[in-house]
Amino acid sequence: MSAAGSAGFEGEAPSRRGPLRPSGLLDVLNVASVVLDTEGRIVLWSPQAEELFGYSAREALGQYAARIMVHEQHLDLVVKLFAEVMKTGQSWAGAFPIRRKDGSTRLVEFRNMRLLDDRGDVYALGLAADQSTVRRLEQDVALSTRVIRQSPIGLAVLDTKLRYVSVNPSLERISGIPAEDHLGRTVREVLPRMDADALEAAARRVLETGRPIVDQSATGRTPGDPHEDHAWSVSLYRLEDAVGTVLGVACSIADVTEQYRAGVEAEAARRRLAAVADASARIGTTLELDRTAHELADVAVPDLADIAAVDLLESVVKGRRSTLGPAEPAVIRALAVQADDAPQALLAADPPGQVARYGPDRLVTECVRTGRPVMVAQVTEEDLFRIARSPEAAELLRRAGVRSYLAVPLIARGEVLGALDLKRIGNPLPFGEDDLLLARELAARAALQIDNARWYQNARDSALTLQRSLLPRHPPVTGGLEVASRYQPAEATSEVGGDWFDVIELEGCKTALVVGDVMGSGIAAAASMGRLRTATNTLAALDLDPAFLLEHLDRTTAGLDQAIATCVYAVHDPHRRQCRIANAGHLPPVRLRAGRPPELLDLPTGVPLGVGGVAFSTTTVDLEPGDRLVFYTDGLVETRRHPLDERLNALLALLEGPDRPLEEVCDLLLRTLHEPENSDDVALLIARATPPS
Repeated sequence: MSAAGSAGFEGEAPSRRGPLRPSGLLDVLNVASVVLDTEGRIVLWSPQAEELFGYSAREALGQYAARIMVHEQHLDLVVKLFAEVMKTGQSWAGAFPIRRKDGSTRLVEFRNMRLLDDRGDVYALGLAADQSTVRRLEQDVALSTRVIRQSPIGLAVLDTKLRYVSVNPSLERISGIPAEDHLGRTVREVLPRMDADALEAAARRVLETGRPIVDQSATGRTPGDPHEDHAWSVSLYRLEDAVGTVLGVACSIADVTEQYRAGVEAEAARRRLAAVADASARIGTTLELDRTAHELADVAVPDLADIAAVDLLESVVKGRRSTLGPAEPAVIRALAVQADDAPQALLAADPPGQVARYGPDRLVTECVRTGRPVMVAQVTEEDLFRIARSPEAAELLRRAGVRSYLAVPLIARGEVLGALDLKRIGNPLPFGEDDLLLARELAARAALQIDNARWYQNARDSALTLQRSLLPRHPPVTGGLEVASRYQPAEATSEVGGDWFDVIELEGCKTALVVGDVMGSGIAAAASMGRLRTATNTLAALDLDPAFLLEHLDRTTAGLDQAIATCVYAVHDPHRRQCRIANAGHLPPVRLRAGRPPELLDLPTGVPLGVGGVAFSTTTVDLEPGDRLVFYTDGLVETRRHPLDERLNALLALLEGPDRPLEEVCDLLLRTLHEPENSDDVALLIARATPPS
């Protein structure tokens, strides 16, 4: 071999001073290299050969290789094999024991081949490595290969440009793509329906930092199962060679779809429970029918649907049971509609309070007729005509882009009351079984509250009708008084009370004025009020002293079932310009006189009617033409948040000032003093004295 050849190869990197760290597989094996001439003498001797055989280069060069490299018992065989390699050019490999310089024996793997230089000279190259090292590496490779091929976890190697270099069979099964179709391509190219951005960003971080990423979640669809979402746990590790050169990224991918779906189902169940808990707190806060329906619609939007309508059968609203035959339409009253950014669909919905007729072929009619939910997961144009009440409404729903529809019956105490009507527009997911389960739970809870509100509303309407029928329709002017009055029933959160007033014309141009309040509420209170009013009218005709009249009323009240009432009874005599007044536990009237501040009349309070055993007294007060008396029940001034004295002062402040029309004063007092949350009725009676006719 030439001197240039022995010195090194053209273009190789300059040698580094000092010991070299292992940089590759050959260094791991510590392969010794030896070059022989045609006679078998050593012409090149590597440092690894020095380490393996124990002879320095100075000791080995020029020596016959067989004498220092091979055990004497194999000398003839090795010489023969060497001659065949040099003659035929065919390589040879095998394992022989060697005797080291120190006399020890070691089993070595050999590989011999013939070399030819540029001048035509022939040499032999011998490569040798310790057999135990070779066997250990072979076992490691075999184990790695077997583990990789048989692992149930998908394994892949990506190069520094994040292209696939290797994939195992499990990854082929996971992706549904053969291994050869991975090689040289990126994740984005192989799996376009995956979140490639997140995976590639993670892989770049691992390449840059060397810190592994373990158990990063990824979801998507693969060609192996293009119709179902899958979930994977992905771990990434940087690959380096022996000197730290970055080779790429190793990926392990485990299919965790079942665990993922179980987690999704658990989260859906948690959301359902949260929605049910929220509904329990928000639905039925009052006994108002409309408000209860609005609360149900508010709970359903936007978490369950983009638009929700709560509809009741009109017969149910009227208090009658309803059964529909197969060919009968459904007459439905819309109670509430709620939408989340769905103006077109909102226009197609029946406005709250409107009564509409839905044909027997409509889906909501089928729902209330059968008492079973109706679900259309993917709405078609034909479906819209069975969802909407009219072709015009169907066109609005088409423009809105309704995707999915669900109607759930409202059933309480075995009776179908109506339906909860749900539509999805912006939400691309169709209604599914989980949504149906939640909608049914919401409907079941709300239906009971709606039924309670319905029956309460009917009872309240009956009591209010009874009470209004018992209140007087008095003339605005009597013999000596101009009169105005108001009756304000309690808000819908409470039942109708027993407040009343009366204006009774008496002989001699006199007028009796009565304001009272039966404790309690509902039809019983209204009925007791009616009996007391009748008794008052009968006794007033006898022209009794007010205190004596209250004593008779007290005995009448005691005969009623546990009835107690407060009352103020006054008789105005225009000729004497006086009023005689008796009080049975009621708030005092207010007198207004020109040029003077309003005043609460100082009357003996007395005890309420029905208590018995306490005498009443009559007080006479002056009432000149132009003077006014204001009678009222406690619902006008009492609240839970303010002291009574503070409220009475507010009443006096409102009455102060120039004289105004009585009707205007009535409206002012109700508008200013009566608070919406007040759970009591209000009866108000104002009388102005006029000159006797």
